[in-house]
Amino acid sequence: MTDQPDPPTLAAERTHLAWRRTALGLAGGGIAAAHLLQEFFGLSAWSLAVAAVAVAVALAIVSARRHLSGTRLPPGGRLVAASTLGVVLIGISAVAFVLLHGV
Repeated sequence: MTDQPDPPTLAAERTHLAWRRTALGLAGGGIAAAHLLQEFFGLSAWSLAVAAVAVAVALAIVSARRHLSGTRLPPGGRLVAASTLGVVLIGISAVAFVLLHGV
């Protein structure tokens, strides 16, 4: 048996692209939710969009840094928790819009 290195895979690239898609979805969802909820909450609805975009930018930056440095671990800890919270808030906002708007 020889000690050959593992063959290169595209797993790190796929993980990086998945985090980029998550960041894009979070930013887009936050902006869409704020646009729909502006009628009910006024300009304060846009604080949701600002928070979602801020978390999305942080997620994309951390993912890009880890990808470029060769670290195989995805973004973790607080950033994943913040993005999860953002997605949950957007979901709750969507449900609130449907219930309040009567669609």
